[in-house]
Amino acid sequence: MAAGEAVESMMTVKPSPNPAYAEPAEPALPQIDMEIDRSRTAIVITDPQIDFLSPDGVSWGVIGQSVTEQNTVENLERLMKLAKDEDLPLFISPHHYYPTDHGWQFEGALERLMHSIGMFDRKDPYTLEGFANSGSDFMPQYRQYIHDGETVITSTHKIYGPEQNDLALQLRKRGIDKVILAGMSANLCTQAHLYELLEQGFEVAVVKDATAGAIVPDGDGYLAALINFRYVSNGVWTTEETVERVSKAL
Repeated sequence: MAAGEAVESMMTVKPSPNPAYAEPAEPALPQIDMEIDRSRTAIVITDPQIDFLSPDGVSWGVIGQSVTEQNTVENLERLMKLAKDEDLPLFISPHHYYPTDHGWQFEGALERLMHSIGMFDRKDPYTLEGFANSGSDFMPQYRQYIHDGETVITSTHKIYGPEQNDLALQLRKRGIDKVILAGMSANLCTQAHLYELLEQGFEVAVVKDATAGAIVPDGDGYLAALINFRYVSNGVWTTEETVERVSKAL
């Protein structure tokens, strides 16, 4: 069985949204929020790449339902456009694997899956041969925002969080201490970036419909992330709320 077929066989996409995604009617946790200060705020997007967000990507079989339900592809583009229209710094934290990364001697479950299906694979860190329109490349509609000479594309992260890349450095060097976070995937790289940025002293609000998670028999990754977003972030917003907040911010 081909790698893409192996992932596809793990899930049959179903169109019905999960009512468990709704915000609690009577939340027990303190209701806090992040105030946007344009001079100190950036939008950070994790892994806006073909392997996560396109039907042609190798993970679509397990992620496609969530991406479709949340309108993730369109919402991420809306956030990128928002950054450009409102002159907010935009940061992309991408995920790439090179041939030497396949020499790791131990892996977690998702690492092993990603490596086995060739997710985010590139031929070499110093060449773009074969990169354009590969699963590791950015979605085509995002490239006008990402490759404009202003967006910061950080060094690659290797597992989930930004501990191994220069995201925190790039943010601090620009005086940023507030982050609007979105991207892929919800309970993996996005959540890991949230945790590390919080540990590094950043204030972080997550855009909950500009992410998505895998749905497999082992669990619903999007639901798992939503719960943790509510527990630890400084705000959980929709894309629409984010646009409104930014447009009104000083």
